[in-house]
Amino acid sequence: MDFRWDIIQGYAPLFVKGFFMTVEVAVISIILGTILGLFLGMLRVAEVKHGPWKWPFFVVKTLASFYVAFFRGTPLFVQILLIHFAVMPVLIHQDHGLLISGDLARTIKQDYGAFISGIVALSLNAGAYISEIFRAGIQSIDRGQTNAALSLGMGYRSTMRYVVLPQAFRRMLPPLGNEAITLLKDSSLVSAIGLAELAYAARTVAGAYSRYWEPYITISVVYFTMTICLATLVSRLEKKYSAPGRH
Repeated sequence: MDFRWDIIQGYAPLFVKGFFMTVEVAVISIILGTILGLFLGMLRVAEVKHGPWKWPFFVVKTLASFYVAFFRGTPLFVQILLIHFAVMPVLIHQDHGLLISGDLARTIKQDYGAFISGIVALSLNAGAYISEIFRAGIQSIDRGQTNAALSLGMGYRSTMRYVVLPQAFRRMLPPLGNEAITLLKDSSLVSAIGLAELAYAARTVAGAYSRYWEPYITISVVYFTMTICLATLVSRLEKKYSAPGRH
């Protein structure tokens, strides 16, 4: 196999730009997905059995369950295309955007359209999976600890913040780390809507030279290195925050 390094050297700036774009999209999506997942996870384990908020809460909880089921039950690639070509034009459009219209909408679409669509799709997808991680982590904590905290006069929020979540976080670290690694790799799908990240850079080089070993081996090494670094970080966090007496 004749591996031509000159191809990679000639397009090095494109690969570097794609690397930073990949990291940026992944980090933002992980943060937003974690915030969304935490909110949905706590919502799905909460209960309102009495009072005027019983039925409104039931409706919201049902919608949250449907959202999680939809984003876990459909391909991420389809979600990216749906959000970019169907949802975002309804929200951001020069003539009839529900959120943003006029010249600002046109500028956003031209300069940041693929970036925003990619982050929205990845964040919503990650939020669905992370909500299940939080839900399982919260439910793994003995119910008696919640009841004890409530009997001492602590409210629901304080109980979750100071009693349940700190313990659940230790158990959630491995699956949260796996989700972050998965999201980092899945960010390559955003190249389908024209975002100039690593996969887009490799496809550009392959199209220019009709050679595929060089660009795709290059981004494979980059992705592999990033995932190994992220996995190492998660492993260290697991050891740091592991329960006392566990090794």
